[in-house]
Amino acid sequence: MDVVALHRFVTGAGRSWEAVTAVDAAAVGERHALNVCRARSAVVVSGADPAALGRGLAGWRRTLVVSSAAGVSTVDPADAVVRRWESPGAVLCLAEQDFAPATGGWALPDDDFAHRHGMVAVAEVRALALARLAPRPGVLVWDVGAGPGAVGVECARLGAAVVAVERDPVQCVRVIANASAHGVDVRVVEAELAEAGELPAPDAVFVGGGGADVVRRVARSGARRVVVATPRLDRVVAARDALTEAGYQVEGSQLSVARLAGQLLSAVNPVTVLFGRKEP
Repeated sequence: MDVVALHRFVTGAGRSWEAVTAVDAAAVGERHALNVCRARSAVVVSGADPAALGRGLAGWRRTLVVSSAAGVSTVDPADAVVRRWESPGAVLCLAEQDFAPATGGWALPDDDFAHRHGMVAVAEVRALALARLAPRPGVLVWDVGAGPGAVGVECARLGAAVVAVERDPVQCVRVIANASAHGVDVRVVEAELAEAGELPAPDAVFVGGGGADVVRRVARSGARRVVVATPRLDRVVAARDALTEAGYQVEGSQLSVARLAGQLLSAVNPVTVLFGRKEP
């Protein structure tokens, strides 16, 4: 479907062309297109199978408007999976609400997130983690042991699709609140990673806390980039070994931050950040 036809399809569905992100799945790949649909509120996709998009959108609240030889149909993603589509032309993927574009940079101040005292990845740690995770449109990031979701929300602000895995229901509420406050969509899974069920394959994973068992599970996810942040020295070697054994090249840094507070410097607890990278 050419640009003129896409424009006609979008406006015919009652959407402004300027408010829609256009993706050519044939050019960038269906996985890239799917992750844009997971992250943005209005996306028109050409060259994609509606059933495959619907299957990949399980867990995200979306509606699909599909143009095909039979006409234009509005369906739930689950319904798109079981329908037979004859010569589909384009799919308009719509969220229940609009998400605001990111403003104000990255590694935002800690107080920009609702959090329990001492239970948030501080801005300096987030700055390094985000640089290593490389979130951008078309990729999917897991935020494991998400806490209040500061890392995941920042990844979503930079255009990535995000799944936050967190066992604490109170923290899950904070993730949802922080995502809403920053105008982004983060899918929240309230569970330990081992009990989270089948999740979509990530491109990058952030692990807060650094437990070795969790890192081993993450290492089996197929992610090319894994960042582990932990204040506990007893977890560093085990986490490093888990990544190395899974074929990752591992680097590490310890961040010791002292923030200016009036005439004094106030120290923040040191955090060790491991970065595992695996070539395709």
